[in-house]
Amino acid sequence: MNEELFRKLRRDIRAGLDVTAAVGNHELSAYIERIILEMQSLRYLTAQEKHELVKKLFDSFRGLDVLQPLVDNPAITEIMINSHDEIFVEEEGQIRRLPLAFESRSRLEDIIQSVVSGVNRVVNDSSPIVDARLRDGSRVNVVLPPVALKGPAMTIRKFPESPMTMGELVRRGALSGEAAEFLQILVAAGYNIFISGGTGSGKTTFLNALSQFIPPQERVITIEDSAELQIVTVPNLVSLETRNANTEGRGEITIRDLIRSSLRMRPNRIVVGEVRGAECLDMLQAMNTGHAGSLSTGHSNSARDMVSRLETMVLSAADLPVAVVRQQIGSAIDIFVHLSRLRDRSRRVLEICEVIGIQDGEVVLNPLYEFRETGESDGRVDGALVACGNPLQHSGKLKMAGVSNYPLAQFESGILKGVLI
Repeated sequence: MNEELFRKLRRDIRAGLDVTAAVGNHELSAYIERIILEMQSLRYLTAQEKHELVKKLFDSFRGLDVLQPLVDNPAITEIMINSHDEIFVEEEGQIRRLPLAFESRSRLEDIIQSVVSGVNRVVNDSSPIVDARLRDGSRVNVVLPPVALKGPAMTIRKFPESPMTMGELVRRGALSGEAAEFLQILVAAGYNIFISGGTGSGKTTFLNALSQFIPPQERVITIEDSAELQIVTVPNLVSLETRNANTEGRGEITIRDLIRSSLRMRPNRIVVGEVRGAECLDMLQAMNTGHAGSLSTGHSNSARDMVSRLETMVLSAADLPVAVVRQQIGSAIDIFVHLSRLRDRSRRVLEICEVIGIQDGEVVLNPLYEFRETGESDGRVDGALVACGNPLQHSGKLKMAGVSNYPLAQFESGILKGVLI
C-alpha cells in the first residue's frame, strides 16, 4: 500500500470517529478493522495484510506511528530520527537507513510531545532538549529546533525486556568467565566499582549485570536522569529520577539533589546511572562515607582517561586543589571496568584496574585484566580478557566479607565457587 492511500485511510478514520483519549483502544481497533473489511478497494489484500494494516493504522493513532514496529522488533537496538523523513536504525551492530517517514513534521512533533508528557516532562522552543523514556523502559533523547537544524530529532536506545546476565555477557565474549567470577566476588564484598566507556559501549547493560551480584538483603538506591536500570534481584530498592524545571524555570531536581537526599534514606549502596558533571563530587563523597559497594558509570576512552574526566567533573563543582580531588578519587573508587565497542561492532571489556592510591600526586592504577587481541577471523576480532598477573593489593573488604582464601597473587578461575559471602 502506498503512503498516499494510507494517509487517506487515516483521514477517513479520524473523520468518522473522534480519535481521542475518550475512545478506548479496543473500540478504536474494532472500528479500524470494520473500515478495512468493508472497503471494496482493499479486497485484494490477504487476511495477513489486512491484519498488518489494522495494526499500522492503530499505531498511527495510539502507538508511535511508523516507529512502533521498530520499537516492537527485538533485533533493533537503536532508532535514530534525524528529521521527520530521515530514520536510521541499528540492528546487529550495523546502522542503516529505512525507507520510512512520518507524514509530516507536525506528526513527528505530536509523537515527541506524547512521549515526553508520558513521563511528566516538557520540551518546547525555550527548552529544546530533554531525556525521557518509553513505557518499556527504552531511553529517549529529544532535540527540537532551533537547536536541531533539520527539524525535530529523536534517538531511542532500546533495552531487552529482561536485563542481560553476566553469564550471557560471558557467552557473547564480552569478558571471560574468570573475570566475571572475580567481579562477582568484588561486588558482593562491597568494592566501589566505576564502569567507563564510550557511547554505545554497553555501560548500562554491564551495570545491570553487575547489580545482580548485590546481596538481596541490602537496601539500594538508584539515581538516574531517565530511569532505565533493571535491578531485579534486590527487593529493598528505591529508584529515583531527575526532573526538569517547569515552564517558569522552577522545580528542577538534579542528580546532585537526589544523591544528597539518598544519604538520608539509609542506603547500603547507591547506584548512579551516569555522572556527567558536578554531581561527580557528591557521588565520590557518598562512596567515601560508608556506602561500600556503590556503582556508577561515565564516558571515557580508557580507565586512565576516566580518572582525568572525574577530576574535571569534580573541579566543575567546587574550587578544590587538584591534590585533594585526586585523594577523593583514590579513596572512593576501588575498581575501574572499561568497556569499548571494537571495529567489528562487538562490545568487550578491555580493562579491569584496581585503584591503589596516590603516588607522586597521581592516582595509581593496578591493571588486573586486559583485553589482548590475537587476530581477526570472519570479520570478528579475536582475543580474550586475560589476567595481568598483578596481585589485588587492597583485600581488606574481601576479608571483612569472609573471603579468606582469595588468592592475592593471581585469581584462578573456579577457586571461589561455592564460597558463601
